[in-house]
Amino acid sequence: MIPGGGQPNMQQLLQQAQKMQADLQRAQEELANTEVEGQAGGGLVKATVTGSGDLRALKIDPKAVDPEDTETLADLVVAAVQAANENAQALQQQKLGPLAEGLGGGGIPGLPF
Repeated sequence: MIPGGGQPNMQQLLQQAQKMQADLQRAQEELANTEVEGQAGGGLVKATVTGSGDLRALKIDPKAVDPEDTETLADLVVAAVQAANENAQALQQQKLGPLAEGLGGGGIPGLPF
């Protein structure tokens, strides 16, 4: 409800909602096309993921490969992928956070989100 008892302008609300939807779609496309990196073992293992979290590349320095100790290598791979995903989540928050605030923080007057 709008203060003062007036009714929201439905055309204006629809335009705001369409703009927010377009902004959200644009941000999601940008995330899908942006790559971030995470690393472990001082850079021995590097993982690259998109901003939406898709694993794109994994680089392993030959120094990290010990046939007698594959468990450490596996741990480094997991840690690098986790670090890359944390960076992707931070990027998502940076790109999508303001849009979510617009939806939940009164971005469209008159709607109860």
